[in-house]
Order: sequence, then C-alpha cells, then structure tokens
Amino acid sequence: MSRLDVYKNKKVLIWLPIIAGLIFLFTPTYIELYHIFWSKDEQGHGPLVLVIALFLFWQKKELFLKDRELTGQSTLGWSLLFISLIVYILAKWQYILVAEVAVQIPILIALILITSGYSVLKRLWFPLFFLIFIVPLPGSVVDAITMPMKIAVSNVVEMVLYNFDYPIARDGVILQIGYYKLLVADACAGLHTVFSLEAMGLLYLHLVKRDSFLRNVSLAMLIIPISFVANVIRVIALVLITYYYGDEVGQGFLHEFAGFVLYGTALIFIISTDIFLQKLELKLAQKKARRAATEESDIDSF
Repeated sequence: MSRLDVYKNKKVLIWLPIIAGLIFLFTPTYIELYHIFWSKDEQGHGPLVLVIALFLFWQKKELFLKDRELTGQSTLGWSLLFISLIVYILAKWQYILVAEVAVQIPILIALILITSGYSVLKRLWFPLFFLIFIVPLPGSVVDAITMPMKIAVSNVVEMVLYNFDYPIARDGVILQIGYYKLLVADACAGLHTVFSLEAMGLLYLHLVKRDSFLRNVSLAMLIIPISFVANVIRVIALVLITYYYGDEVGQGFLHEFAGFVLYGTALIFIISTDIFLQKLELKLAQKKARRAATEESDIDSF
C-alpha cells in the first residue's frame, strides 16, 4: 500500500465520525422539517434538493481526501464551528426551525476548513450554496410576496382564456369557469414555486458549465419570469381540465400531473433561453470581430 493510500485511509477515518455526528445532529431537524414543511405541496421540492446536494458532494468526494493547507485555516474553522453550534443550540432551544436548517451550511464550511482547507472549500462552493434551497422561507416573507403573485397569475389566466371566448371570471385569486370555481393556491403560483424553479435553473447552469459570466447571470435572472409563465401555463391547464372533465378530474391525478407540466415547461423555457442567449452572444462577438477587422483595415489603408 502506497503512502497516498495510507493517507486517504486516514482521511476516511477522520470523516466517518464527522458524518456520523452530522447525521446524529441534524436527523431530528430534518424529521421536523419534513412534518412541518416538506409534507406540503408548497415545499415538496425540499427532499429532492437535499438528495441532489448530497449527490453533488459525493461527486467531489476525492476532494475530502486531499491534504489540508497549513495556513491557519483550522483556527478560522474551529471559531466558525463553535459559533455555528451555539446558534444551532439556541435555535433548537427556541424552536426556530429556519435557523436550525440554515446553520448547517456554516457548520459544513467550518468542517471543510478544518479538515481540507480553503482550496477545497472553493471547489465545493456550489453544493454548499445549493443547500440554501432547503431552508424554509419565513412565513411573513412568503405571505407578502405570494399573494401579489397569485393575483397576477390569476389575472393573466383570466385574460388569456377570455380572449379565447371561454366563460371565465375572476374574483381575487378565485377563477370561475362555467359552473366551476377554482382557487389559485400557493402551490400553483407562490413564492415556493419560484424558489424551486430557481434551484432547478441554477443546477442546470452548474451542470452545463457556461464560461460566460454575463450569460449565467442573465439566465439566472430570467428564471423568475420563466417561472411566472410556467405557472400561468399550469393554471390554464388545470382550469381547462376542470372545465372539460369536471372538478373531480381536475383536482385528482391530473392536478398532481400538472406539477410535472410546470417543471417540464420551465425546463424547456430555460434550455430555450440558454440557446437564445448563446446565439445572441455569438452574434455580438462576430459583430464585434467584424468591426475590429474593419477598423484595422481602415488604419492600414490610412
């Protein structure tokens, strides 16, 4: 066995108790998180986000076996770990679930600094950042933003279907089409939907690994209007299903299936927008190159 293999085995032995400690520490938090938030439609994306984050860490598992840089990063790591654990204890004591979930990110950062150093931490930035999307949003923020979003979606759905001569009317976030009344719920057009679609869009950007910073930022910002359009399409689909097949069908299996339609539509829009931005970026680069060539030719002629 080589010295490298011996060192890797030692690193594995270091991480095994750390992982066991994290599981022991956060399992009660995740059980509570599931019962309070993840069991609801609005935040049903939480378990999937957690699985994806764990998979992203697993993909980078070789980084955890690298030698640590001896540049005083252990001191910073231990300090951050101490503060984070105090915050976790206080959040647990005061039943502040948002803080309990959020503090796991600085705890992981501290552990990576202690065991592997800053260079490894930099390469693990996206899995750590992605964990933000499992943190439940504060109820006051959700309520303040979700209602205007639901009204906007309801308004657009009414306008579109009315222009196609459907007998539809709206009262706030309640749509009436024919004999049926439908409430535009939080799961159909709320802030949580935008949050989950933003997570999906950023994961797409991470996987395709675009080099252009401007293109990445543009697509990340465009995910918000994309999610709005996807929500409108989902609600239109549910309204039409209810209108043609009845309330029982609209609120049954097809209601759940409409969720897949939402994410499928959003993914198609994200990919299409990315392709459009790529072509636009290429066209602008070609135009800039032609202009530079023209100016160079004019200088040579002069």
